[in-house]
Amino acid sequence: MIFLRRATNVAVLTLLVLPITAVLTAPPAAAESRKQAAARARSMLAQLKVARPLSIRGYSREKFRPHWADRKGRCSTRELVLARDGRRVRRNAACHPVKGVWFSPYDGKKLKSERYVDVDHVVPLAYAWRSGAKRWSPAKRRAFANDIRRPELLTVSHSANIAKGAKGPQSWRPPRRAHWCRYATSWITVKRHYRLFVTRKEKTALLNMLRTC
Repeated sequence: MIFLRRATNVAVLTLLVLPITAVLTAPPAAAESRKQAAARARSMLAQLKVARPLSIRGYSREKFRPHWADRKGRCSTRELVLARDGRRVRRNAACHPVKGVWFSPYDGKKLKSERYVDVDHVVPLAYAWRSGAKRWSPAKRRAFANDIRRPELLTVSHSANIAKGAKGPQSWRPPRRAHWCRYATSWITVKRHYRLFVTRKEKTALLNMLRTC
């Protein structure tokens, strides 16, 4: 009888332990996914040409216009990104967000008004210009500025967007270290797709951020 009770207790404890073990083993799986993303990013980065930045001469945002092109009906690219990245977003008849909640991955801020958010070009337009976009056609520059298929457009806080400006990863990194991995992989993905080159310092900074994956 005592043996049966002990066996029952062991069976019960085993059932209780299994779910806990499953939970504890989940983070390594997620970490492996980040490692795989980092490995792909390193491979793409290795394929990018390393060169000195081109002159900023001739650059203006006008060269990428309209950098918030109309997409569906009355919605511009910016409005579509705000709707995509926010929660409980409500838009008026002109498609402009009038209510919603946005999380800024750069600095971790939770923003409850569209007035405090910006749609950031992960690879800034001026930086892209010096990385090869200077030689593009107007149509290609417009497509780059409105690309919602690649991780080029992201809703962030206005303050973080201002602080970043047109800087590259060698000069600016998201204050929130937890976003460094995603920031670096996004930057590399965009540059690889558009065949933009990188500088030596830029490449080093990206590799350093990928170590956080």
